[in-house]
Amino acid sequence: MRIIGTMFEDVSGFGAWHRRWCVLPGYCISYWTYPDDERRKVEMCGIWAVFGSESCMSLHCSNAMKIAHRGPDGFRFESVEGMTNCCFGFHRLVIQEKLHGMQPLRGMQPLRVHNFPSLWLCYNGEIYNHRLLSKHFDFECQTEIDGEILLHLYDRFGIEKAATLLDGTFAFVLLDTANKKVFLGRDTYGVRPLFRLLSHHGMLAVSSEAKGLADMTPAAKIIPFLPGHVEVFDLKASGKVESLQMKAFHECTQEPYHVLCDAVGRLPTSLDEESVKGNIRILFENAVRKRLMAQRRIGCLLSGGLDSSLVAATLVKLAKEEGLQYPVQTFAIGSEDSPDILAARKVAAHIGSEHHEVNFSVEEGIRAVEEVIVSLETYDITTIRASVGMYLVSKYIREQTDSVVIFSGEGSDELTQGYIYFHKAPSAEAGSEESVRLLKNLYLFDNLRADRTTAAHGLELRVPFLDHRLSAYYLSLPPEMRTPRHGVEKFLLRDAFKGQNLIPDEILWRRKEAFSDGLMSEKKSWYMFLEDHLDSVVSEEQLAKAEENCTHNRPHTKEACFYRQVFDTHFPGRADLLPHFWMPRWIPANDPSDRTLAVYKLNSNH
Repeated sequence: MRIIGTMFEDVSGFGAWHRRWCVLPGYCISYWTYPDDERRKVEMCGIWAVFGSESCMSLHCSNAMKIAHRGPDGFRFESVEGMTNCCFGFHRLVIQEKLHGMQPLRGMQPLRVHNFPSLWLCYNGEIYNHRLLSKHFDFECQTEIDGEILLHLYDRFGIEKAATLLDGTFAFVLLDTANKKVFLGRDTYGVRPLFRLLSHHGMLAVSSEAKGLADMTPAAKIIPFLPGHVEVFDLKASGKVESLQMKAFHECTQEPYHVLCDAVGRLPTSLDEESVKGNIRILFENAVRKRLMAQRRIGCLLSGGLDSSLVAATLVKLAKEEGLQYPVQTFAIGSEDSPDILAARKVAAHIGSEHHEVNFSVEEGIRAVEEVIVSLETYDITTIRASVGMYLVSKYIREQTDSVVIFSGEGSDELTQGYIYFHKAPSAEAGSEESVRLLKNLYLFDNLRADRTTAAHGLELRVPFLDHRLSAYYLSLPPEMRTPRHGVEKFLLRDAFKGQNLIPDEILWRRKEAFSDGLMSEKKSWYMFLEDHLDSVVSEEQLAKAEENCTHNRPHTKEACFYRQVFDTHFPGRADLLPHFWMPRWIPANDPSDRTLAVYKLNSNH
């Protein structure tokens, strides 16, 4: 160990990593970094903060370290100088900036800039229009960090308008020491996670994952922060807070305010079907293009379904146009005879990606279930089933490749009415309303799955179908245009790319196949193997006891009982993190799998 002024640096036993500590009266920083001559780039991370807690610093640091997987490239823990009982924790996955020691202008957070000495920002995400906003409002940004734009917008317009102008995915904690305010905010669809705990005594704790808060105050409720909202807190001299306002800054059905600063100008407003399909193609391509903002290698999950295939094909096309110096890697997982593996192979050959296939075995999947539940922080049945494959393919990507920024097709089924049960919607209006409901609940299910399974392995996920402008436009179309047609779900989306030769026609018109179903052959789904295994693990007595004792979301199958047991072991008393199970609507269903539904036709050509 050597002393650098008031900073202590431990360089023993960790290869290139340095651990640094800075301890001053009322001010403590601990963090890990690469040496200063190593250069990387940053965006994705894990954030943690507490206000008004009188617990010791080491306990706070221990809680913050529970989300360390989200940022394997650096860690910083800092108390706020001049403020009582306020501190931030930050785990860094390097995507966009330099990783330099304690210099906040170099990318480590909380982010502070000289123009706004009273502002402290800790955020997770990407702001795709930060340069456009800076130019439009003539801001003088001091860094290349995209999140700095939030400080300028807040200073000029206040927090609500600032949030409306952000085109991206984000979760943030903003502290204004001059005005004694704390602000929380989260993107429209909750692509980036954020949880908060507020005690009756005014202690506020915030974390990217619930596990970072689980041991803070057992009596206080942990809630996922509502997407598309900002919350304002008054900060007391003691460091404790009082919630003043919780307000929505954007609805998914509304055109986002940041369209004023978008690379794509105004589009034709005609509802002529050809114009509509042209607009969908333009907005989708723009959604993929803006998400190329990265200097770590980009890859894409590819199940061989419509959504991931469109994303992968567009990504490969734009990567060539933008001059990326490497081939885009695509990743599929499944058994040798799984429909997903076979379909993904055809797509990869068509688009010319560097394709990787990860063999999925039932035994490996079963072994992973418990760690998957811990990563997810849920006991929802369909979420867990689908997460096992995504967790294992993410593990492969982390261990076997250098791709870090991972594109995926999440959000399309909700946006474009892709679930099989939409065929049974009683009306076009009912289908439209269900689509919006699903989008608003994404943060509890598919977005949760996609974030946790990738972040568990230090990857950053990007989801073009949940682009604000694309989704708002699609939802603005007449309900009749968005319903399944000719027995085909997502007909409008498919038809928009007809004749474009972007993906093979057989993939363009391939029927909906749930990820957890497509992992295995059509003869026997993954969920069936799970049910068979757990039937021998959970006794009838255990199931009966669980049905009796669980007053919230009672498990009615041995599979559900097992998931709940694992969840309760790791997150005791936190069952309300899941408000309800995901289930299809309008049809009799005792299981969320598409393959159990009467409308699922095994031999369909669609």
